[in-house]
Amino acid sequence: MIKMEIKAIKTYENGFMNQAFAFGGEEGQEKFDASIKYRASIQNYLIDTGDEVILVDTGIPADFPNPECDENAPIYNGDLISDYLTALKEAGYEKEDVSKILLTHKHIDHSGELKQFPNAKIYMSKAEADELKLSGDNIVPVEYDDGAYYNFEKSQKIVDGVYLIEAIGHTKGNSIVIVEDDDLFYMIHGDVTYTDEALYENKLSIVFEDIEKARETLDNVREFISNHKTVYLSTHTPLGPENLENKAVVDLENPPETIKP
Repeated sequence: MIKMEIKAIKTYENGFMNQAFAFGGEEGQEKFDASIKYRASIQNYLIDTGDEVILVDTGIPADFPNPECDENAPIYNGDLISDYLTALKEAGYEKEDVSKILLTHKHIDHSGELKQFPNAKIYMSKAEADELKLSGDNIVPVEYDDGAYYNFEKSQKIVDGVYLIEAIGHTKGNSIVIVEDDDLFYMIHGDVTYTDEALYENKLSIVFEDIEKARETLDNVREFISNHKTVYLSTHTPLGPENLENKAVVDLENPPETIKP
């Protein structure tokens, strides 16, 4: 395996989400306590292989309005600290450095700045490419024709050590990205959960397009994590970059202590 470097591209911080939003997908929001809140943020990720710079998602558009904080909101992404391109530059990269983009799904907080990278090859599920009506020589609609990846049925190898995995549920074309580095697996998961607490508690958020597939995907994620040393990289909680920095391996039987927002 080749040596990878993964970086978090941070754009929002100091937000929150409530338990009903993060846990209520299957049992209903009324079963959970909306007064319990978890930390929220937004960050996307960059994979530097040494030969290529690969983005996983591209953040919210620079001209997107930043909503005011409402303490009763189910989720508040937090304070805008940087637009995506500025955050990318602060991480040491120009947009011209980017050779590939892996889009986990169509939502605007993941796809918002795709237009800034016309020369990068953009990989996403065919379902998401069709939904976004994207076409052109740089768009690669993925049909996951490289077969199974461990317990996941469908995958596409992007480069050595980087895989796009079909993970339907949150959207009908949702994907996760798995990066292999030494003996660790880094899972960038496209909102399979919004907060890591939901991963440990085995709960789905209220945001999904196919609840049965979302359950199947979370089951597959937890099975994979149970059998492989996995660092879980989320988009909507600061636990994502904290896990990355600390190379924190998930132990589903021993959840970390929750830090209040």
